[in-house]
Amino acid sequence: MRGHNHSILQEPLKDFILLGVSDRPWLELPLFAVLLVSYILAMLGNIAIILVSRLDSQLHSPMYIFLGHLSFLDLCYTTTTVPQMLVNMGSSSKTISYAGCTMQYAIFHWLGCTECIVLAAMALDRYVAICEPLRYAVIMHRPLCQQLVAVAWLSGFGNSLVQVVLTVQLPFCGRQVLNNFFCEVPAMIKLSCADTAMNDTTLAVLVAFFVLVPLALILFSYGFIARAVLRIQSSRGRHKAFGTCSSHLVVVSLFYLPAIYMYLQPSSSYSQEQGKFISLFYSIITPTLNPFIYTLRNKDVKGALRKLLSRIWRLCR
Repeated sequence: MRGHNHSILQEPLKDFILLGVSDRPWLELPLFAVLLVSYILAMLGNIAIILVSRLDSQLHSPMYIFLGHLSFLDLCYTTTTVPQMLVNMGSSSKTISYAGCTMQYAIFHWLGCTECIVLAAMALDRYVAICEPLRYAVIMHRPLCQQLVAVAWLSGFGNSLVQVVLTVQLPFCGRQVLNNFFCEVPAMIKLSCADTAMNDTTLAVLVAFFVLVPLALILFSYGFIARAVLRIQSSRGRHKAFGTCSSHLVVVSLFYLPAIYMYLQPSSSYSQEQGKFISLFYSIITPTLNPFIYTLRNKDVKGALRKLLSRIWRLCR
């Protein structure tokens, strides 16, 4: 038994095969087209948000500091996975190296956990803006925003480091085939031929902390926001207050619902077939939609984008 269960640290490391939709060849071309268009839109949309939040002086408030980091996260999120998916779908080879696979799920989990905390920080910002408007500038000062962002990035990195250290010690027996579009920790644990109880427990505890705690803070914040908004006498004031929060709520829903389904179900009931399509959704669809959600619902961002485009147009003439 021991001869078949060598650790991947003790034997030559092999490439992993990413099945994707290899069992449905007819789906590869349309999915390739959808991924390519979505990736281009995600790149353009998130780069535009980052540029306007940096260049427009009216978008230097805490809300747009967090939005800029969210867009940067989404930009990195898609770049970590989509190029590899496009290469695999466009060729007969569906492989990724062991080092590339490890790097992919390490960065993916780092970015995912960081985004959880950034979204919670954005909810805190909206709570202070609506419930404590007179003290907003005092409470949400720039150093605090930078500290919250730093905590988000460092916490996400710590979680990713723990997951990587545990996952690289798993042995993989036989053909190293992942029924997924990219490398992800749950799929890696499922592939291992060893006892993965420690990995399953650690993943569940850390994900519960990084998903449920920020989500609870978001829900508590919006509970207080809803109570404060309902006390506003004018319907115009209530509509404006809800309008400033609706974009964030949509983004939170798009991000958290798939993550909860993916990571907070028992490993025994984890379906790789369903999991890979859910992974595809929050790795490309959500980052693509986010900049458009914020742009369509936010007059300040739309105005800043118009100024940026007119400036680019003048430079190109």
